[in-house]
Amino acid sequence: MSFVFDIQAAEAANAAGKYNQKIQNRNAEVAIQEKNRLAERNEFDLARFDQQFLQLQGETETAILTSGVELSGSGYRILESNAQQAEIEKDILTYNSKVAQSQKLEEANFSKMQGALARQQGKIAQYGYYAKAGQSLLTMGT
Repeated sequence: MSFVFDIQAAEAANAAGKYNQKIQNRNAEVAIQEKNRLAERNEFDLARFDQQFLQLQGETETAILTSGVELSGSGYRILESNAQQAEIEKDILTYNSKVAQSQKLEEANFSKMQGALARQQGKIAQYGYYAKAGQSLLTMGT
């Protein structure tokens, strides 16, 4: 009668594989959501940076003008240098965000692969238990 337990074990192995796949698929969904949040965060960070930069440029321009210097020559070069540095900083923010987003996407893909593997392992275990049950049935008849 051990074949009955083997059949139950086969069903349990199959259920465990499905369950583990669902967990990994959920992990993949969470990683995708985090990737999307990183993209949104980058947009927010860039907007905040632009606002802070405009304030800095305004303060710099005011400081230059109140010192009695015209906005030509070195005063203009200061503002231009600030603008160039701001673009570099924005590029760095965007690059770092894209790297983090790519990592989350890879994490999601890896979770999906782990889920597929867990499902396959459950099926293999299930077939093994069915084979064992079949063997038990064959030896019972002899």
